[in-house]
Amino acid sequence: MSREEVDRELGRLGAERDAVEAALLSLQEHQGRRLLEGAVLSGRTQERWAVAEPGLALLWALFDRYAEALASARAVRARRNRPGGAELAELTELLSGPAVTVSGGQLPDAAGPVPVRLVEQISLAELLERMNAWYAAVYEVVAPADAVWTALPARIDLLLAELGRVRMLSGSVGVRSGAHPLADDLDGLEGELTQLRSEVRSDPLAFWRPGRVPSQRTGTVSPGAAMAGVLAGAADTERFDRAGRALDGLRLELDGLLRLRDEAQDRLQQVGDLLRRADATLAEARRARGEVLAKIAATEVPQVPGPASALRERVTLAVELQQSGQWHRLAPLLDALEDVAVKELGRARQSLTEVAQPLAVRAELRGRLEAYKAMAARLGLAEDPVVVERFEKARWLLWSAPCDLRAAAEAVVRFQQALRPPAPAPAEPAAAAAGQPQDRIPDGQGDGVDG
Repeated sequence: MSREEVDRELGRLGAERDAVEAALLSLQEHQGRRLLEGAVLSGRTQERWAVAEPGLALLWALFDRYAEALASARAVRARRNRPGGAELAELTELLSGPAVTVSGGQLPDAAGPVPVRLVEQISLAELLERMNAWYAAVYEVVAPADAVWTALPARIDLLLAELGRVRMLSGSVGVRSGAHPLADDLDGLEGELTQLRSEVRSDPLAFWRPGRVPSQRTGTVSPGAAMAGVLAGAADTERFDRAGRALDGLRLELDGLLRLRDEAQDRLQQVGDLLRRADATLAEARRARGEVLAKIAATEVPQVPGPASALRERVTLAVELQQSGQWHRLAPLLDALEDVAVKELGRARQSLTEVAQPLAVRAELRGRLEAYKAMAARLGLAEDPVVVERFEKARWLLWSAPCDLRAAAEAVVRFQQALRPPAPAPAEPAAAAAGQPQDRIPDGQGDGVDG
């Protein structure tokens, strides 16, 4: 090397030495390293930390050899302001040749068997590469473990605290282990979270998803390259997230039970009101059926169903469940009772409508007859013998018992037809066209009222 090349190389190596020292100090004080040293480890974390833990002490030993070699080179350069050929040859050997003696051993990511040697002669560049490999091996255990311990245990503790609050609420509605499925689910979820917390504390690397393959060699001891893979990874929170969703579901179910406890009395009362209205409607339908049978002739009257006794038994069971606080059994039963009670009232109303249909038809015919009678008076036909005869016939049929609806309907139609004018004779078209007064309503007027 020339003098200028030696000076540039010494400056570069001095900067690298400062970077190495800063990185090692940061790793030495890393929270993840301190936690790993004091934790009881298992699984993947135990295996990888057993390999990486000696690496930190080895890194400092290699750094000392690096600093000593650099100090030796600086001492040679300081002998003379303008070093001669002998000094430049010695500096070239110190800075680029295998002039550093280190303990023998393999790199942490070396594959396959490597011959073990007591000492090795390597260059400063090879020494730096070896430190890089060990730094990556240690950092890629320390940083992910710290990231997992930061992300999960505290969140698990918060979720367990929330689960405890849900359990306290569940006790207020009589949810007990072994007697209610919700309590059994809470017990299972608590066991899962407790187990998860234990696994996270002892084997954090089992919950780490790296962004690249661990322990790849880098070109500098700066943590940037090793951190790139760590920062690209993330803690695996799938089991925690699944437990959180399960707790949310149990909380919603519990909220439903709490609402049921507060609303059960009103809802049962509403079901009772619906059933009482259904019973009253059926009773009215039975009275209407008796009236139809007595007052309407030749009519098929459907049977009126009786009250649903099985439904009353279910209402009684619901009351017992409410009084005993068996809300998980009451919830589906009460939902079903509300639906059935509405249908029962609808069934009773439909039965009343079907049974009272003949009476409704008779009332309609009576109304039409009175309307046609008023029309006859407006047209001046109230004293017409035909009109009077047909009115009395229809009235007698509609107000007699039992009433023949078919005959009464025909009589009303005949009375309506009596209000229509007769067809004009062929010999009298001029009089009709001249606007002669007529004794009947215009053709079609009665049909319009009937409609």
